[in-house]
Amino acid sequence: MRLIWICVALLALAAGVAAWFFTRPAPEPAPAIDSPYWTESDQLVEVGGRQVRVRITGPRTAQPIVLVHGFSVSLESWDAWAEGLSADYRVIRMDLPGHGLTGPDPDQRYTVPDTAAFIGETMDTLDIDHAVLGGNSLGGLAAWRFAADHPDRVDALVLVSPGGYSINGVTEEPAAIPLPVSFYLRSAPETMVSGATSNLYGDVSRMDPAVPARIHALMAGNGDAYVQRLEVFTLPDPAPDLERISVPTLILHGEMDRMIPVDHSRRMAEAIPDARLITYDDLGHIAHEEDPERTLVDVRGFLDEVL
Repeated sequence: MRLIWICVALLALAAGVAAWFFTRPAPEPAPAIDSPYWTESDQLVEVGGRQVRVRITGPRTAQPIVLVHGFSVSLESWDAWAEGLSADYRVIRMDLPGHGLTGPDPDQRYTVPDTAAFIGETMDTLDIDHAVLGGNSLGGLAAWRFAADHPDRVDALVLVSPGGYSINGVTEEPAAIPLPVSFYLRSAPETMVSGATSNLYGDVSRMDPAVPARIHALMAGNGDAYVQRLEVFTLPDPAPDLERISVPTLILHGEMDRMIPVDHSRRMAEAIPDARLITYDDLGHIAHEEDPERTLVDVRGFLDEVL
């Protein structure tokens, strides 16, 4: 009899353990990257052998918009636009190789053609056949170069202070990198990052005080990659390629841009067959961050017209 009771007790204990196991709350999934800038909308995606941080928001079946950030920043550059567009569009952002939480490319694929190709590789990986493509500065340069080569994959272009014409001595050949620039990119002193970030605005009072700290934090570990990118950065005459862009194009440029002269966008708008230019007399290099509400009105009006 005693053996029977022992067996019953063991069965009851086993049943209790099983009930606890199957009904306990599921643990919170650990982030793929331990960073305060990782969100539940982020994922690591393998693109060409690189682990790339991608953030996707908006309805799964909506028109996709791929946004490409500029040099030495990260996908957070597009936070305000993504928030404003995600109700109606599928917004896809990624940290470029050598930037943000993607980190350095082990194969150092940092040329402008490499970056344009990376856009297509990312779209392939995410099963995106075609999309609206947006980019700022370096991201704008890569975006329009991709559109010139792959018009069937780009529904429209939205460019914010895009690169294209020669600046800082860069032509079809890279320019020598001044030692202070290398020092800044590799060490990223917080006070220097704050000053450099302020310089991107037409009116620094519009800058969220948290932005320089975020940029400083996400520059960590990418310094060598930034320098390597500049060592192979070229700006050959863009005119022949700009003329090949056949998709509707909107160019936005702040007239207080200290990085890329607004005249470059005027020339670009004249060179691209179906382009229109909007300038803002009080904004700087990152108009999409400095005044997202105003710039989004222009972007939405453009997309409503051309899509």
